[in-house]
Amino acid sequence: MIDFTKKSRYSFDDFVEVVRLLRSPEGCPWDRVQTHQSIRRNFLEEVYECCEALDTDDAALMQEELGDVLMQVIFHAGIEEDRGRFSLDDVCDGAVKKLVFRHPNVFGPETEQTWDDMKALEKGQKTYASTLDAVARSLPALWRAEKLEKKAEKAGFRWPQDALALEKLQEEVKELSQAVEDQSNVEEELGDVLFSAVCVAARTGVDPEMALHGACEKFIARFAAMEQAADAQGRSLDAYSPAEQLALWQDAKHKLRDLGQTDY
Repeated sequence: MIDFTKKSRYSFDDFVEVVRLLRSPEGCPWDRVQTHQSIRRNFLEEVYECCEALDTDDAALMQEELGDVLMQVIFHAGIEEDRGRFSLDDVCDGAVKKLVFRHPNVFGPETEQTWDDMKALEKGQKTYASTLDAVARSLPALWRAEKLEKKAEKAGFRWPQDALALEKLQEEVKELSQAVEDQSNVEEELGDVLFSAVCVAARTGVDPEMALHGACEKFIARFAAMEQAADAQGRSLDAYSPAEQLALWQDAKHKLRDLGQTDY
């Protein structure tokens, strides 16, 4: 039994100590053997769950999920402290120094340089290409494409008109159609279509991630309406021909709009 005093309320230091105890030889067998890679996915899942709490403005869930994210940070820092490379204090020190350095307008000395200028200076990025290369490759591809497009725009590389961005998207769609027909370079051409779509989103001021989330919600709503219509006829969706399924889809689309769900 580990020597630990239970309290009615715990502090950040208690949090750090509990994680340390869990990872100690006397602690939890599962926690002891975890590595950065073995719990990498857990970290991502906790961040996404936290984002959902933020989106729903659920204070209780937000508090819980922020704790789960913080636990991951403490856990990963603990792994590195055991390896002798850095500690949680080093993480805090680096983060504070970064914030102070990137906010000269708050902490001085005064400068005309922007946050991005200070970030590039801090990281030794001397070209726009180096700032593009620094965008994390572990980001979801849609998000990464948006960040790349925005950074390229700061270098002056941007479609001057919405119509030109749309023309480029249409051009890429045609190339994708040809690739599908030829059964060659489909992945590459599909990637070009998606990237061009992100460029259109940037040009029109739309968040592509939110746009795709909206499309996902729309798909769920229409699919549910299709399934309900099929059930009402005593049939399953797979019993319908492609043409009949398309008709159900269009009918679901119109019904949802008639109900005032204009986004669907």
